[in-house]
Order: sequence, then structure tokens, then C-alpha cells
Amino acid sequence: MDVVRSLDGVVAPEGCVVTIGAYDGVHLGHQAVIAQVRRDAAARGCRSTVVTFDRHPATVVRPESAPRLLCDLDQKLELLAATGLDLTVVVAFNEDRARESPEDFIDEVLVNALRTKAVVVGEDFHFGYHRRGNVELLRRIGAVDGFEVLPVELIPRADGVAEPVSSTAIRRALAGGEVDVARGLLGHAFAVRGVVVRGDQRGRTIGVPTANVEVPTAMCLPADGVYAGFYTRPSGERHGCAINLGRRPTFYEHADHSLLEAHILDFDEEIYGERAEVSFGAFLRSERKFEGLDALVTQLKLDIEAARRATLT
Repeated sequence: MDVVRSLDGVVAPEGCVVTIGAYDGVHLGHQAVIAQVRRDAAARGCRSTVVTFDRHPATVVRPESAPRLLCDLDQKLELLAATGLDLTVVVAFNEDRARESPEDFIDEVLVNALRTKAVVVGEDFHFGYHRRGNVELLRRIGAVDGFEVLPVELIPRADGVAEPVSSTAIRRALAGGEVDVARGLLGHAFAVRGVVVRGDQRGRTIGVPTANVEVPTAMCLPADGVYAGFYTRPSGERHGCAINLGRRPTFYEHADHSLLEAHILDFDEEIYGERAEVSFGAFLRSERKFEGLDALVTQLKLDIEAARRATLT
């Protein structure tokens, strides 16, 4: 997949079949849209293309209520590449872009840069200043500028819940610690990335060393608790781990924020400063306060064995 971060860098003389969106998480609904884009692009001899943004538009348009992200930009590009797309265009989203009229966006991005032959979007798609752009406007301009608008249906959930697959539904599942539900909607395990930093190193003193992964505050996290999952190093080396996500109430009465600590199974290397990915496989238990270190260590050993069983299945 080619990735361009400037409209000047687009090379598509054959034209493109395009879909547009934040694509946060690249979940099963997104993947179904992309599959339709690829089919139509192949039939037309065009490049299958996603137009997305370097940040979630809500962080500029309504920062006070912007959602926490399901993936960072690097993760998003990797997930998009895995779908078999030909091209992803990353558009810088800033104050100027937020004030741009939908007509100007269509002219600049779809017509001039991408030579668009078809746009694949849902009937509720909105874009441009004050969300004034919609499917009707796309169809009207497309009739003049030579591109079609192809509707796409929202993908229903496989678990019988009467709502479509969406980033909102995934965030709701994560807020309840339901990482298995999130995985079913994403089509892959939910994962976060961050740098391993020095903590208070208490885990080493009790025989349970952990990697403290500093996750950016813009990212979504599951509910506080203990999880089984995987720790992936920059080289791609992958290890099972027991994850504690929380405020460590046994040691702190009022912690400011939750920390992500991963005990990597059967591993003993210095990893401070490396950028890691931690994926969540299964919820094991809620976070709780213990009466003392002995009770905590006993439970941690049980958690580690539960994580080992979960990551081997």
C-alpha cells in the first residue's frame, strides 16, 4: 500500500475509487467498506483508496468532547495496509481544514488530486464545515465532475446486539472491560502502544517485575483490571503477559491516573525506553485493594498462571 501525506504526492492517472473517514480502529465495518472499494476499483481498473486524517477531526472541531482513540496513526496505517488497499491519503486536519467548505474539499481532494471515479460512503456520511457536505451534495457534484456515489450499508454486529459495528460500540465495550467483545467488533485484538518507562520498581522487589508502558492520554484504554494479553517488541518479538491496568489501590489511596503494567511471561531483559505494543486478550479480574504484600503476591501468582493459560489457547 502506498501512503501519501500530501495531495501533491498522489500519482493516480488511472483514477481512484475512494472512501473517506477517520477510520479509528479499522474495525469490521471499515473493513467491509474497504472490501467494496477494492472490488469496485478492480472492476474499473482504478486504485482502491482511503482518504483519512492525521488526527481525529473531533480533536480540532470539538476538542472538549473528542473521543479517545482506538489506534494511533501508525497502527491505523498498518491495519489499512493489511486490507489490501492500493493507496491511503493522509490529509492534515487543522483549523483551516475544519473551516473548508465541502465543495472545496471535493474539488481539491476528490477531483483534482485523486481523479475520483467513485466514492463509497454510508448514506449518513457528512463532511466539511458545519458538516454541510452529505451524500446528496456528492451526487450532485459527481454528476458534473464524473464520479459516482456508491452507498454502503452499515455492518450488523455478529453477537445479535441491535446496532451496527462502530467505533462508539467498541469504546463502550472497552469501558466495561469487555475486551473479547471489542475484539469481535474490531476483527483483531485491541492494542495500545507506548514507551517503557521507569516506575517505582516495586514489582522487582516482590518477584513480579513489570514493564510500565506509558500510553498517550489521547488513547482509549479498557476498564481498570487485570488482563491476559501479549507484549510485542519493536522487532516483532511477541510474548504472553499478564496486564495490570489501574491505580494500584494497595499502595496508593488516590492515584491521579491509571497505569499499564505488563508482566512479561518467561522474560528477563532490560527494555526501558523501547516502544512496545500491548494487546488485550482476556479479562481476568477487577482491580482491588489487598490487605498486605503477602495477599497481593499470592494473587499475582494466580493472575500470572491464568494469563499463561489464556495466552496458550
